[in-house]
Amino acid sequence: MSLLEVSGLTVRFGRRQVVAIDDVSFTLGEQERLGIIGESGSGKTVTALALMGLLPENAAVTGSVRVRGQETLGLGEAEYAKLRGDTLSMVFQEPMTALDPTMRVGRQVAEVLLLHARNTSGNSRQRVIEMLRRVGLADAERIADSYPHQLSGGQRQRVCVAMALINSPDLVICDEPTTALDVTVQARVLKVLDEMLDAEHTACLFISHDLAVVSQVCSHVLVMLDGRIVESGPIHRIFATPSHPYTKGLVATAQLDKVAPGSPLPTVADFYTRAGATR
Repeated sequence: MSLLEVSGLTVRFGRRQVVAIDDVSFTLGEQERLGIIGESGSGKTVTALALMGLLPENAAVTGSVRVRGQETLGLGEAEYAKLRGDTLSMVFQEPMTALDPTMRVGRQVAEVLLLHARNTSGNSRQRVIEMLRRVGLADAERIADSYPHQLSGGQRQRVCVAMALINSPDLVICDEPTTALDVTVQARVLKVLDEMLDAEHTACLFISHDLAVVSQVCSHVLVMLDGRIVESGPIHRIFATPSHPYTKGLVATAQLDKVAPGSPLPTVADFYTRAGATR
């Protein structure tokens, strides 16, 4: 049994039933790392939110999402809440949105721990400090007592990684977790994430517009375009012999020094032009 099985997942929005993702299917095994790559609007984030049960009320979702064999589509909020932060967790793109600006970060990490764990109230502070140190925050005591605005972007994102992993979830979904960071800080956060995933034996679904970033974290990748998966396979195969024109453009762009890691990729039309193909 796979850890995550997604079959025919389709999401439509609004009265006009605009399709955001269409017939998306994939599986993810224990401790595996899978990347999803595509330009803005390709359906990456909608896929992640659908898996977490965080889509807005105007979303109509069909298909199947199974976590350890349990169907999760259609679960009530109380049932989803039991999964989030324990079995499934998520690292969002912008830590200032993910963190409560009015609450000290140590308390925020502790709340995730206490919500799901048992018999931890007496040593939750100790567990939080330990986890902050594990994600590379040396001055963990000060960090825990700080508000988000008192930390740098890289520190805030590492706090988010700590929150996502403190309960040793089976799967963590990372939605563009380093896009808002400069190249140096991005590399540090990716290194911390890579080490923590190994240490916690946690599977990862890593979403990005940057194929070079995905290749640092994942062994396999799905390429999304207009809400559909157009190509999938091992990272090394995608780099060596991409088959879809869009993927060829992604690979060509990723291998050019003109595009700095973390910067937005050209438009889909540019990809096709660069690949020497028509859509």
